[in-house]
Amino acid sequence: MLNNFTPFDVVRDGVSLHGRIGGGGPPLLLLHGHPQTHAIWHRVAPVLAQNFTVVMMDLRGYGDSGRPESDATHWPYSKREMALDALHVMQHHGFTQFQVLAHDRGARVAHRLAADHPAQVERLLLLDIAPTLSMYDNTSDAFARAYWHWFFLIQPPPLPEALLSSDPSRYVRSVMGGRHAGLAPFAPEAMAEYERCAALPGTAMSICEDYRASATIDLDHDRADVAASRRLRQPLRVLWGEHGAVGKCFDVLALWHERAAEVSGRSLACGHYIPEEAPDALLREALAFFHC
Repeated sequence: MLNNFTPFDVVRDGVSLHGRIGGGGPPLLLLHGHPQTHAIWHRVAPVLAQNFTVVMMDLRGYGDSGRPESDATHWPYSKREMALDALHVMQHHGFTQFQVLAHDRGARVAHRLAADHPAQVERLLLLDIAPTLSMYDNTSDAFARAYWHWFFLIQPPPLPEALLSSDPSRYVRSVMGGRHAGLAPFAPEAMAEYERCAALPGTAMSICEDYRASATIDLDHDRADVAASRRLRQPLRVLWGEHGAVGKCFDVLALWHERAAEVSGRSLACGHYIPEEAPDALLREALAFFHC
């Protein structure tokens, strides 16, 4: 998959960051979600590469990127640290300013990237998320049932890690197959990649630490932004699946208006996994929104 893109491995502070780059034109960074890898973009990246230099990377803890040890603060898996990974990758490739398309966990990293480095991020398209702080503060019974893994993965070690590592493929298929469309939208090659990477040593730990960070240190960073009235300055567009829990449980646009100065967006006729469920609709949106 994505064989027309050149693989790369970049090291930042001892953590290897894996990805692929290809195409030509303005730089566009693509960030994936959980429990996936940069392979989520296999249906859209080839088309985007006709207009952009597309950079896809695996977040730390996912795919073929590194899985550093964590600590009691969960700092190594904070979205601030992950955002620095993304910035380092783009600077490694010679890009000081760029646009970002991101899904799920990657969209949370992109939010922090745009907040912490506004001069580098020009435009931002986020897929199927509301702000993390808003989602935790407004958790309902319906959301907790749909996003059960948010509350399971943050439990103290070693129980979540033990359960994940006992059958990584079952975990991947349970999380992804439990959504609106089941497993039908996912290409067999993509599923094989997600399952392969979920079984790599250290993945269970890193996935849990990603979520523990989101429920602790990331919320501290978000609260600091809110207290200081810091809002995203870049043009922000948000898309969500009309059959997904995010759009059903939250007023997505209203919550993003609280955190960004210039926001637009709408739902698409799909569930959570927009790049694989609705690639054509996503491409129309992306090509209309990004500057090329």
